[in-house]
Amino acid sequence: MTLSTRRQAKRAARREARRALPLWRRMLPTWRITLGTLTALLLLAVGAFAVLYVIVPVPDPNAHAVAQNNIYLYADGTTEIARTGAVNRTDVTIDQIPLQTQQAVVSAEDRTFYQNRGIDLKGMLRAGWNTLLGKGMQGGSTITQQYVKNYYLTQDQTFERKGRELFIALKVDQQRSKNEILAGYLNSSYFGRGAYGIQSAAHAYYGIDVSQLTLGQGAYLASLLQAPSLYDVKTATPANREKAVARWNYALDGMVQLGFLTTADRNATTFPEPIDPQPATGLAGQAGYLVGVADDYLISSGTIDAATLKAGGWRITTTFEKPRQDAFVKAVQDELTDELDPKARPTTDTDVRVAGASVDPATGRVVAVYGGPDYAKQPFNDALRQDNQIGSTFKPIDLAAGLTAQHTVDGRPITTETRYDGTSERPVTGGPTPYAPPNEDNVDYGNITLRYAMVKSVNSVYAQEGVDAGLARVRDTAVKLGIPDSVRGMDPANTSMTLGTATPSALDLAGAYATLANHGQAHTPWSVQKLERVNPGGAVDVPKMPDHKATDAVGRNVADSVTDVLRDVVSPRGTGAAALALGRPAAGKTGTTDANLSAWFAGYTPELTTAVGLFRENPKSHAKEPLAGTAGLTRINGGAFPTKIWTDYMTAALGGTPTQQFDLQTGHTDPGPDNWPTTGAPTSSSPSAGPSTTSTGAPATTPSHAPSAPATTEQPGPGPVTPSPQNPQPTPTQEQPSPSSRPTQTRPARPSEPPTATAGPSGTAVAPAPAR
Repeated sequence: MTLSTRRQAKRAARREARRALPLWRRMLPTWRITLGTLTALLLLAVGAFAVLYVIVPVPDPNAHAVAQNNIYLYADGTTEIARTGAVNRTDVTIDQIPLQTQQAVVSAEDRTFYQNRGIDLKGMLRAGWNTLLGKGMQGGSTITQQYVKNYYLTQDQTFERKGRELFIALKVDQQRSKNEILAGYLNSSYFGRGAYGIQSAAHAYYGIDVSQLTLGQGAYLASLLQAPSLYDVKTATPANREKAVARWNYALDGMVQLGFLTTADRNATTFPEPIDPQPATGLAGQAGYLVGVADDYLISSGTIDAATLKAGGWRITTTFEKPRQDAFVKAVQDELTDELDPKARPTTDTDVRVAGASVDPATGRVVAVYGGPDYAKQPFNDALRQDNQIGSTFKPIDLAAGLTAQHTVDGRPITTETRYDGTSERPVTGGPTPYAPPNEDNVDYGNITLRYAMVKSVNSVYAQEGVDAGLARVRDTAVKLGIPDSVRGMDPANTSMTLGTATPSALDLAGAYATLANHGQAHTPWSVQKLERVNPGGAVDVPKMPDHKATDAVGRNVADSVTDVLRDVVSPRGTGAAALALGRPAAGKTGTTDANLSAWFAGYTPELTTAVGLFRENPKSHAKEPLAGTAGLTRINGGAFPTKIWTDYMTAALGGTPTQQFDLQTGHTDPGPDNWPTTGAPTSSSPSAGPSTTSTGAPATTPSHAPSAPATTEQPGPGPVTPSPQNPQPTPTQEQPSPSSRPTQTRPARPSEPPTATAGPSGTAVAPAPAR
């Protein structure tokens, strides 16, 4: 039998054997077909890769080197706020960059840099796998790929751009040395603070030439490459500061792992605090603060990344309204700055700072902010900082949580007229940690309603009510209303959370109160309405802006009931009495924190919501300092300067517009006059576990015309606390008493006779309005 005949016989035998198999088995390809197909596909992929490698050229550098300014406009679309964005960069050679700085960058960004061929397939596969596992978008780019993206391509997140990046990276790695690639990467990367390139970054963060960078400084600049704006520890939130320091440690640990650094030298390296940010040219006055709010919104919302924004060429129309912005500045000047005398009172009238924000509750548009007096002199945006406790401005959130719950954890009803024991320093029952907060002046109020407790800002009542509502529910309500869940001081494991240990920014607080004004419908505050860029070829980039749909935070009856109570705060008997000068329907709440470290007023009319905070800060250490003594006053409360600034601003901001009335659906009738705190009610010396009701079983109510208790003075508070902006130390808050010319060291009892009505805030220099 010939060889050909034997082969034919074998093939025939295989065919007969396959015909004998079940149908489902015959449908599957044989191993020969499978192997042949895979081989063909592999050859095709190799061929395609080779063709693409040849036809994809290394392009000329992109237009980043001739980037334009960014132009920021007020809401009218024509009035200019500022021009920024010119590229701040000075190229340097690799020899000018300290070796340890180079090694720190490699350790932080691409530990296989000196071994890979421009790409890292293992890293790309690992990043893709982690992304599929839901660990967030992972980056597998090498330093060479990042350099190619920065220098030759764009920041667009497309498959086409990513594919070109891969082939160009392979070619660049073949054509250039590792030192040339690393130098190009460090000269083209964005480090934050408007600094492109390692030389500009060294000046921006440490005020030195790149050649003078220490090990620790170089490692910090290397850590900034991952998130330049978020990891600037001088302006970062406390949470982002922790991430930045962790990234710095990661870079140093990698240097040890790669053999660049000894363990002893690594352990001897301490974190190098950078200098304060220096103002950019053209951002003097309020411009820098407005630009900062707009940039923060664009980047945090994912509309555009920091590097693309800072590259310039964008026309940015904001939501800020110039007349209202000017009115905010004038209100601070007239109501506070003009009252300060730093020469006469250098220890108390210096470094006084104001944080403010104003939001349209119907849309969430930010119409004005106050971040400081002049960005050229103070390049810190106080409107965005999250390190000042808000005190009793948190109590409306406690009330909203209770009204949402409708019942305490053990079944008792919670309404605005539910009665609680207002005894000062009454221990809170049921809380996770011991807590017995004093009331202002240690006054014992006895059996009072939640409405009256809000009007007089009674700490003992709302500390208990928050626990009764459930601290987890209080936190959840705060987040739904608009307080970021990342701020410090909102831990349900601490009973003191109920009285405002939280540290949201003025803009965050304004957004939360805007939700109440908008009947429980929440908008995340936003500050840019249009973004566009004209390219050299004439094409126009118009990134898609985020939607601004309202979300259901709390029910309308809950929000409107809180508003109904807060209207009583802005009354002759309330702590926000100074806001009556607005002459319009208004609701709001004062807040003052432990040791008089901050004072707040947040309030709204039907059409506009504004929050104003006041604090003092050491300009060098950034430690908080007490407000006591400011403008010659014994102490500063939320009902004093913050409320006066709020009123002055709101008067101007709403000037010439029709007066609107609150349209409230509270689900209950107006409270009657018979249930205000009763004459001669016994003072309770024992804690009450929860609310009580009237003898008829119905919740007690509070009239809108009832008089207030007289103001007295409190025992001396604890010593001042000096947290830093990056690491505040939350402490239980309490409302601070108003100043008095007759201080007493004894605890006053609750009045046994009906308290007499007061005429509102005093305008004298020694006794401002009572505020809590």
